[in-house]
Amino acid sequence: MKKDWRLYSLLVLPLVFLLIFRYLPMAGNVIAFRRFRPGSSIFGDEWVGFHYIEMFINDPTFWRVFWNTVILGGLTLAICFPLPIILALMFNELRSNAFKRVAQSISYLPHFMSIVIVAGIVLQLTSLNGTFNQILGLFGAESIAFMQQPQWFRTIYVSSEVWQTVGWGTILYLAALTTIDPQLYEAARIDGANRWKQMWHVTLPGIAPTMVVLLILNVGTFMAVGFEKVLLLYNPLIYSTADIIATYVYRVGITSSNFSYATAIGLFEAIIGLILILSANGIARKMGGNSLW
Repeated sequence: MKKDWRLYSLLVLPLVFLLIFRYLPMAGNVIAFRRFRPGSSIFGDEWVGFHYIEMFINDPTFWRVFWNTVILGGLTLAICFPLPIILALMFNELRSNAFKRVAQSISYLPHFMSIVIVAGIVLQLTSLNGTFNQILGLFGAESIAFMQQPQWFRTIYVSSEVWQTVGWGTILYLAALTTIDPQLYEAARIDGANRWKQMWHVTLPGIAPTMVVLLILNVGTFMAVGFEKVLLLYNPLIYSTADIIATYVYRVGITSSNFSYATAIGLFEAIIGLILILSANGIARKMGGNSLW
């Protein structure tokens, strides 16, 4: 450390950031077990034990938003996790470097758009006079109020996530593909393997460690469904499928000023996320030896 202190000094700002914005706020979780009143102590006035935890366990609205979160997170994971792998493999098979660069750039662009812009585009496309309904009108179909019918929200949300994140998600896989030894492909061709067999027996095993690590990270954030996008897209008419834990906590904590109750729900969500990432890491380590730790 004495020899390379200049390199280690680069860690100071990230560590300070983590300390101030990630670790110190954890002390606020204590108000999940204390009654907090605005204007009083930031750590609450009196101990109430598991009162707020019992409140959300017995709250039917909480369990509705809980299952909405599970379903939306499950759909996002099941669809948005494998698609970057497939797209990266398709990019890897392109022979024209110029077309490959253009296609990659186009797929990356949605990632750099603000969530507000993406939500605005989605709302414009799905409005009664939007593009989708105009296309339906060309075929003589009636207009659909997409954002007023609960059954459409999950499809619209996951579709927008695919459009916004899949292209950017290919970067790590494309980087992993460059580390595969070309001699492995040559040996496979000598053994008579076609392109599909080379992909199955050389390419996929080569990027398997990257896939496992990203899967563990995605499972760990399974419950952290995109709060900002849901908040911008949903409305009271579609709460039955669109309302998730994060938006419920926002309404209860910020809008209704019930901070202790909101903290108890947020703590519950965090514990589930911790259990998921520990479980996924343990299973990955036992099954294939690839894990985060």
